[in-house]
Amino acid sequence: MVFGRAIKVDTGDVPYPLFAISGMAAWSYFAFVLAQAGDSIISAQEMVKKIYFPRLVIPLSKAVVGLVDFSIGLFLVLILMIIYGFTPSINIIYFPLFLIMAMISALAVGIWMSALTIRYRDFKHVVPFLVQFGLYATPVGYPSSLVMNNLPDWANILYYANPMVGVIEGFRWTLLGQQPPSAYSLISFSIIIILFISSLFYFKKVERIMADVV
Repeated sequence: MVFGRAIKVDTGDVPYPLFAISGMAAWSYFAFVLAQAGDSIISAQEMVKKIYFPRLVIPLSKAVVGLVDFSIGLFLVLILMIIYGFTPSINIIYFPLFLIMAMISALAVGIWMSALTIRYRDFKHVVPFLVQFGLYATPVGYPSSLVMNNLPDWANILYYANPMVGVIEGFRWTLLGQQPPSAYSLISFSIIIILFISSLFYFKKVERIMADVV
């Protein structure tokens, strides 16, 4: 209502409800995996104490579970496409690539949060804030061009440090045939890789004392 009616965001030839739900499907998946993975070790602490297994399996499994809700979001996108008579873009062949990037992005932050929460329990209260703030800091209800056209270059670089900006741009490019991800998206993808690799190293370090701390 805010972006579509009050502000009247320009989404080109794509109906605003279709534009918004395509971004929301990607963001909802990210938010679900982040929340579930971030609290996964603490929630499974009894199992962690009793038996040994690769603890990384716990947060990783949340990415698979989240695909169920994500498929519902895609189904809604499909319904809106039919309603508006919108034909999927040929770029849809690249959709799996951006889905993988969304999974890695969510897991990167989720694994970091799950490892940090083991030692610092208050971190679990940070996740709802990240999700709420991130919804508006990510082009879910508006195109990223709206931000880029009103910010200097250094601010655009900071904006694309949000890993989901490039991912959502890619989702819309593959599904709706909008503008391809900008060159700044390389920043988002680089941040995703850095966060994911560093989260694995930190999780591995904490895993040694995990059973004792939880």
